[in-house]
Formats: sequence, structure tokens, C-alpha cells
Amino acid sequence: MHNPFDASRVAQLISDSAQAKQLLAQQCSHEIFSCGEILVEAVRASRLIMLCGNGGSAADCQHIAAELVIRFRSSVERRAIAAIALTTDTSMLTAGGNDYGFDHVFSRQVEAYGKPKDVLIAITTSGNSANVINASQAAKAHGITVIGLLGGSGGAIKDLCDASVVVPSSTTARIQESHILIGHIWCEQIEDRIFGVSPM
Repeated sequence: MHNPFDASRVAQLISDSAQAKQLLAQQCSHEIFSCGEILVEAVRASRLIMLCGNGGSAADCQHIAAELVIRFRSSVERRAIAAIALTTDTSMLTAGGNDYGFDHVFSRQVEAYGKPKDVLIAITTSGNSANVINASQAAKAHGITVIGLLGGSGGAIKDLCDASVVVPSSTTARIQESHILIGHIWCEQIEDRIFGVSPM
């Protein structure tokens, strides 16, 4: 029998999200910080940060890139940070999909834009997205550091990553909610560590 969607269901979903983040805090704080430090060093050296992912993860790529390029907190003024979401150029995505197949829409861009010691943030809740895996392989071939933002078991991509955060959940929505939290933490870590800006 189907239970009605009511206020108690809403409260349960909020509680589920909070519990997922509590597990994230308990199990992944060190990994989040370590990945953030890789980004700090990349920003300090004026390296490019690239991001790729599909669907909701594509939206997260754009969200995080915008926080870096424009700004994270309205109270903080600092230089723009070089970051690009490989998910936004429809001409690039459709040409890549048409000419090489959708599995290569990100890897071609990594090859075009990436230089040794740049960083690719590979976002996939399953860890098994073929185009994100191919982008990570292209990054490794060009001396680009790969940070995985993953979930569940980490999937096939985990072993390709130089460092990763695997959200301890098997529910896509909870993983995605945690991914954007991690992205925000990284933005604040960069601002604090490089620009000496702490919370107001």
C-alpha cells in the first residue's frame, strides 16, 4: 500500500539528508580536507580547475565553477580563480557526441584545455559514468591531477583518481546533496588558505 506524501515524509527526507551529512563528517572529513589542499595548491600556482559530470552532477560542476570564478561569499573580495565546467558548451558537447560519441565529450575538452599539474574534478554518484572515466584517463595521460567526487563504493573511477571523496550513501539524492556541500567547503578552504579570509 502506498503511503501518502505528507509533512511527516518531508521531515523524514530532511532527517535522511542530515544523517548522510553526519556520516560524511564522521568518515570523510580527512579526505575532503586533503582534496581541498590539492585545490589550494593548484589555485596558488594559477593552475586550471576543470569539472565534469552528468545530469545533476553537471549542474554541480557549473555551480562550483561559478563560485570559484566569480566568488563564493559576497563579503569576500579576491582574485578570480581559473575554473571551467566542461558541461556547458552545447556546440562542443553535440560535436563531440556526433563525431566521437557521448563517451568522449569530456575527454576531448580535457585534452584541449588541460596542462600538466592542472586539476580535473570528476563528479559521478555511481563512479561508473563512461564519459567521466574517459575524461579521467585523458587527464592522467596528460599529467593532470584527478579528484573524484563519488558515492556508494566509488565505482570503476575510484582507482583512476589521485584523491577522492566517496560519500557514504547509496542514494543518489543524498550523494548529490553531499557533493555540493563538499564543493562549498572547498571554496571556503581555498579562500581561507590562500587569501587569508576566515568566516565573518
